[in-house]
Order: sequence, then structure tokens, then C-alpha cells
Amino acid sequence: MASIAGSALSFARPVKAIGTNSLSFSSATRGNAFLRLQPVPMRFAVCCSAKKETVDKVCDIVKKQLAVPEGTEVVGATKFSDLGADSLDTVEIVMGLEEEFEISVEESSAQAIATVEDAATLIDKLVSAKCA
Repeated sequence: MASIAGSALSFARPVKAIGTNSLSFSSATRGNAFLRLQPVPMRFAVCCSAKKETVDKVCDIVKKQLAVPEGTEVVGATKFSDLGADSLDTVEIVMGLEEEFEISVEESSAQAIATVEDAATLIDKLVSAKCA
């Protein structure tokens, strides 16, 4: 049983909705409200905007530059700071990426890099601009 007052919703019993992407309310009669939960398929999902090959290469370079212990997972969402990198380490990573991909990264762009994915996306952008 649910009751609605203004914009608040309260339930008489606990309700558990797992994997539900949609919640709709309808009123059959005045004073009675029905609650219907229905799953909605995901229309699209964007996990990475950079190429997988680029992300993998950046992961390898980051592992090497930061001397990441064997078995430590480094993926697109990994933040350099989570791996113990400071600003000097980040500069060294960017220099390694510039050398590997034969690109030049502007200082303002370099400062915006916080994750492997950020670096890979920027690299793909710079490489495609270089080839155009």
C-alpha cells in the first residue's frame, strides 16, 4: 500500500526495486494511486570514447611509468592519483605518451588528464587531427 502526499511517496511495506529503470504512477479513482514498476531496456550505453587499442597502450605506458606492481588492475576508468601519481608523475606519463604516439600535447590539455580514458581520448583526437 502506498500513499502520496504532495510530492512525497511513502510505502506501508518496504519495497525493493532492483534493475528497474522506470517508475510510473496512475490514479484509478480519486484517492487511490497505483504504483507500477517496469523495466525499460537501455537505449544505448557509452563506456569508452577512445579506441580499445589506445586505452590498452596507455595502460601499459602508465604501468611502466609509475612502476605499478604486477597484478594491479589498470583500466580506462583508473585515475592516475589512485595509482599514487603526483603532478610530476602525470607530466612524465604525458611525455611518455607523446613519445609513443608521436604527438604533442598542449599544457592546458595535459592538465585536464586525470584518468587513462582521458588520456586515450585525447590521444585519439590528436592522432586523427594529425592524420587529417
